[in-house]
Amino acid sequence: MPLNLNFLAAIPLAIWLYLLLARGSFWRLNEDKTEPRRLENWPHVVAVVPARNEAATISQAISSLAKQDYPGEFSVIVVDDHSEDATAQLAQQAANESGASRRVKIHAAAPLAPGWTGKLWALNEGISASSEKGAEFFWFTDADIEHAPDTLRRLVFRAEKNSLDLTSLMVLLQAKTLTERLLIPPFLYFFLLLYPPRWIADPNASTAGAAGGCILLRRNVLAPIGRIASIRAEVIDDCALARAVKNNGGKIWMGLTRASMSLRSYGTFAEMRDLIARTAFTQLRYSFPLLIATMLGLFVTYLLAWIAFFTLDDPGWLLASTAISIMTATYGVTVRFYGLPWLWALTLPFAAVFYGYATCVSAVRYWLGRGGQWKGRAQAPRGD
Repeated sequence: MPLNLNFLAAIPLAIWLYLLLARGSFWRLNEDKTEPRRLENWPHVVAVVPARNEAATISQAISSLAKQDYPGEFSVIVVDDHSEDATAQLAQQAANESGASRRVKIHAAAPLAPGWTGKLWALNEGISASSEKGAEFFWFTDADIEHAPDTLRRLVFRAEKNSLDLTSLMVLLQAKTLTERLLIPPFLYFFLLLYPPRWIADPNASTAGAAGGCILLRRNVLAPIGRIASIRAEVIDDCALARAVKNNGGKIWMGLTRASMSLRSYGTFAEMRDLIARTAFTQLRYSFPLLIATMLGLFVTYLLAWIAFFTLDDPGWLLASTAISIMTATYGVTVRFYGLPWLWALTLPFAAVFYGYATCVSAVRYWLGRGGQWKGRAQAPRGD
């Protein structure tokens, strides 16, 4: 084979060697197994739950919060963000049935202010509603997550032990349907590739990330970063918050857990497309050149080695097969994390194609003024 074709096979190999050896070991997936010990004083925590049209999951979410075995003072504010279903009633009913009606408050959000994204407005409303409670920590948690009873205790213990200002856990997403098994493990894999947890925790690294479904935030860091208003227009709100805290000198950390689980299911490819499309073009800063570069990068990283594998002889074939082996081995760790057979690791190229397609959909929606969809709201600014 001509030398130039063998050279092409070396490109994905170089990329995968970098990802394997120099990308913060993102693929290792170290699950948080903190064993909380006794603290002299357990700080006061207020959980803020933004909820808009969450009737399908809010009862389980609130019940799991009511069952937290947290030794300190703990209360919950559910921010009903103009739901058009029975979200507020079901939340109150779940609190009553769990014997936690005195600790759970349902707060009706004011109309969405101009320039704010929906979730951040709801979080801001919850913080304002708790102003008289004197919380030392806010626990931002989504209305579609069921937490293990010791989740808050583990979060607070880690935060206090390591003097963390922002502590976050990536909860386990469902991987039951065919769609989920094909596309949810890559969701975690790609997220950690962009935001390696080791780099997030490193104060000398610029990388800042968090998992928005479960964030414990020290209250005294809000004022120095300009409160939630400083990031009010951010679509990728969790990472924006982490970046604001870290840029202000705060210590942040993000881990993984299988003890807390998302209750939301994705039974169709359209639902997964919409999940990805909500933030994909935002991640690219609404840049058309970055979109083209991303599509090229996906092709070279996830598809070129397979093309070379089936078309080249040695040494190109050997280079391609080595790249594929590294790709499959690193992704296989994520596949096993979800309890799937190793063979599912071979589906990563398919997922890359789908994520590329969803990113293009995200760009088109932005240009049409329908970007950043969240609960029926377009949150990204209208494209030119």
